[in-house]
Amino acid sequence: MRDRLSGARGTAGGPFVVFGVSFMPWSPPKPCAHPGCGALVHSRYCAAHQRAERAASDARRPSARERGYGSKWERARAEFLACNPWCVRCKEAGRQVQASHVDHITPHRGDDRLFWSRSNWQALCRPCHSSKTAAEDGGFGHRRRPAP
Repeated sequence: MRDRLSGARGTAGGPFVVFGVSFMPWSPPKPCAHPGCGALVHSRYCAAHQRAERAASDARRPSARERGYGSKWERARAEFLACNPWCVRCKEAGRQVQASHVDHITPHRGDDRLFWSRSNWQALCRPCHSSKTAAEDGGFGHRRRPAP
């Protein structure tokens, strides 16, 4: 069915089209996830609590240096990338993309033996490293994988 004034059409619950552009309707707003806040939002937190939640999350996480990524790691990383310049995931897909990250194939989760084991390292480009890390750590709506 077509709306005569706007040129919009669509079906109940599905996408609607306005002048050839398809739009999905918004999901209904939900209360902010911060305890005691009743603001209705389309994301997890309202604007007032988003910054506070991010700061609290950052405060709980140790710094990169505290997690082992100091000058020794930077030297080992640079040496590894010099010997392995291409992203292994992109190479498997038939693309040649320069690697910029050294990834731990099995997450080390603080285990120094696993952290420094070069057989546990792989060269990845930034997008591949981000998607792998998000899948392991629960980003992008994924569940956090159990430690090995």
